Amino acid sequence: MKTEEIAKRLVALCREGKWAAAQKELYATDAVSIEPQATPAFEKETRGLAAIIEKGHKFDEMIEKMHSVSVSDPLVAENSFACTMRLDVTMKGQGRMNMAELCVYDLKDGKIVSEQFHI
Repeated sequence: MKTEEIAKRLVALCREGKWAAAQKELYATDAVSIEPQATPAFEKETRGLAAIIEKGHKFDEMIEKMHSVSVSDPLVAENSFACTMRLDVTMKGQGRMNMAELCVYDLKDGKIVSEQFHI
């Protein structure tokens, strides 16, 4: 798939909340996920598709209720794309909050090799 096709597919799956399906279908096995900073729950960098999927499951377990998900249309370059993602969630023990991130993805050989989140 070309970058634009991958970008549109990722956005469509994320809009449906199908994070793991998107990762399994579109990510390279050696992909890296980079957070804005390390937290008690997550390291700054997570390496490997299996670890990225596990990180997603861990995040899902922290959510009491997902109220809404909004993902922008992607901005596409030759081998990368970006979109914004907004989550309205109630986190266990933390209450309801709105999260907004700029998500930047880099591709190689038709697969996502890195995702980086900016707040």
